[in-house]
Amino acid sequence: MSKDPDRRTHFFIRPNVVERTFSRVFGFLVGTFGLGLSHHYLLEVRGRRSGRLYSTPVNLLEQAGRRFLISPRGETQWVRNARVAGAVTLVQRGRRQAFRLQPVPDEEKPELLKQYLERFRIYVQRCFPVTAGSPAEEFVPIAHRYPVFELIAFTDADRDATGQARIGVPPFNCCVDHHS
Repeated sequence: MSKDPDRRTHFFIRPNVVERTFSRVFGFLVGTFGLGLSHHYLLEVRGRRSGRLYSTPVNLLEQAGRRFLISPRGETQWVRNARVAGAVTLVQRGRRQAFRLQPVPDEEKPELLKQYLERFRIYVQRCFPVTAGSPAEEFVPIAHRYPVFELIAFTDADRDATGQARIGVPPFNCCVDHHS
């Protein structure tokens, strides 16, 4: 059994080889060439243990002037890293924007999950046990499985002297000499 409690208690749908390959190629095209539709972004987040920058393509849900990140596969690595960092960067057509993350409570998720599935069903239907077009009530029993974050844009007060957003990075305990 894994020592990591997240592996035992959280929902996760593992992508197959074809999905992983497509994700890497599509992420490269979105991040490097800006290809994709208006809702396609490359998400960048620091690794919670390594501090390494990771990226993955995502679909951004915009609803009533608010922006939401939803993980249709559940507790993915990007979700776990984002929870620790507290922030992510979205890249689209060469433009980068950093956001703080505000987790959405389970009670507020059903309507967002319904909208997400309806808008992006071609990409994510296989990750949901309910079909696109289902009423929000059908998402209530499964809402806890799907991490949802509202994106809050960094303000000038959130930036350092160079204009960069202050994004949390996990401590590098692996590299610290505790004996000196």
